[in-house]
Amino acid sequence: MLQIAVRDQSDVLRVRVSEDELLDMVRDMVHWPDAFLVLQRVPDLPDTYAQACPENGGWTVEHRDGAPSRHYGTRVEGPEQVGALLLGWARGDADWDAGAEWERIDFGPDPEPAPLTLSAEDEQALVDEVRQLLAGGYATLAEAAELAEEYLVDGDRRPVTEEQAKQLADRLWLERVAEQRDWAGETDPERLARAFAALEEAGLTARENFACCRSCGNAEIGAENEDARGFVYFHQQSTGAVASGGTLMLYYGGFDGSEETTAAVGHEVVRALAAAELTTHWEGDPAQAIRVTGLDWRRRLVG
Repeated sequence: MLQIAVRDQSDVLRVRVSEDELLDMVRDMVHWPDAFLVLQRVPDLPDTYAQACPENGGWTVEHRDGAPSRHYGTRVEGPEQVGALLLGWARGDADWDAGAEWERIDFGPDPEPAPLTLSAEDEQALVDEVRQLLAGGYATLAEAAELAEEYLVDGDRRPVTEEQAKQLADRLWLERVAEQRDWAGETDPERLARAFAALEEAGLTARENFACCRSCGNAEIGAENEDARGFVYFHQQSTGAVASGGTLMLYYGGFDGSEETTAAVGHEVVRALAAAELTTHWEGDPAQAIRVTGLDWRRRLVG
């Protein structure tokens, strides 16, 4: 699979597509009005992407390599050429852009460095909060920047500008990406995702990092799949806790309100987690959450 995410004109995001799937998506663009594809690395890298669209009887392909001043475009005749360029970019081929005539597209000067102008205490608190969000592993780069801008807001006081927030998020994101390059093999969050996929296949609604808290999660989980016979999830507060070294709490149940169904779902969840080599603590009480213990929470960032 290619280590990319692809977004189309319908805002559908596909992560880690195959080479054939990418080429099919390029060919499909001829059938849709205002079609386009945007490719990003997985994990996402700031200001780094490739994109393509058919227009004016030909095709436009563009790519940006880390800054507005490094944004280039070319025109090609057909989807075969587009597919070859995007596939080369996606694979990271050294000469992927050879053979096309590229022109730099002027987006103005690169942003000036925007260091934070905060007290040492506020800056450390902000950095810690963004790092904690990234340690959870579910945030996007845009969400990290939004948190950085909003975290210290107090009424009309907005001590972090949009550009300062973006540059801080970019720096901390790249720091986390560098850390995860050294992670080898399947991580505990990937084992958990494997267990949840098996439960989903078996007819349960299984959601990671779902809703902000247990009350909201219980209220919203039923709408995820009306045909499901039960559910299991952990919420965003649980994500924060496990990313800080705590225990992951799973909430589960059926949709008929019975303790028997809830307990049966709980046992099914525990078996699926054991099959994924994860350890749980649960005494079979349907009123108690399932605790997933001993997790080394290293969830790889995506986008």
